[in-house]
Amino acid sequence: MQYLFDSNASVHSLTITGESYKYLFKARRHKVGELIACRNLKDNFIYFYKVENISKKEAILTLKDKRELIVKPLKYLHIGWCIIDPKSIEKTLPMLNEIGVSKISFIYCHRSQKNFKINFKRLEKILIGSSQQCGRSEIMQLEEVKSLQNFFEIYPKSAIIDFGGKTLKNSLLPKSIVIGCEGGFSENERKLFVNRSIYRLDTPMILRSESVVASISAMVLL
Repeated sequence: MQYLFDSNASVHSLTITGESYKYLFKARRHKVGELIACRNLKDNFIYFYKVENISKKEAILTLKDKRELIVKPLKYLHIGWCIIDPKSIEKTLPMLNEIGVSKISFIYCHRSQKNFKINFKRLEKILIGSSQQCGRSEIMQLEEVKSLQNFFEIYPKSAIIDFGGKTLKNSLLPKSIVIGCEGGFSENERKLFVNRSIYRLDTPMILRSESVVASISAMVLL
């Protein structure tokens, strides 16, 4: 863990309880007198707290130092991801956060199952856990868009990954790209692709949606 997230980090004293307490003092076995790095993910500072006291259910930390430390992606990538099973999204999200995806817009496409609902509080918790491990100093932006048409109205310059497009190469890497769900795009949705950049991955295999998202993210950002 690169730091501990605490929304109150920056104040003089922190009281650590719950999961954070169990992780720091049961799993990692920090002791009184040790320094713990903390972030609030609202500013660019990392705060160093000294462990003053450890009881059975909580620990008291006091602020000793702080310094600005920006750990952000070197490149920008915005993904328009047609909604798939939230369980698959949750498994893939930490990897995308570590690779450095800046923003994901979850889109309800024609072939997205309508019973799939995005739990943004759960995804934020996953992103915080991932950022604590990889050191990222900002949280990936997440949003929901009602349809592909709405998405293109908001982000008109976004490219698309679809069968029949040009092979995606390093010289063509986009900053905003739409990736479909299982079953791909409907014919009515493809009518929205007129005069837009359409790409495909150079593989004969049929990839799952989350595999495409991970592959594109690695190509653009790493």
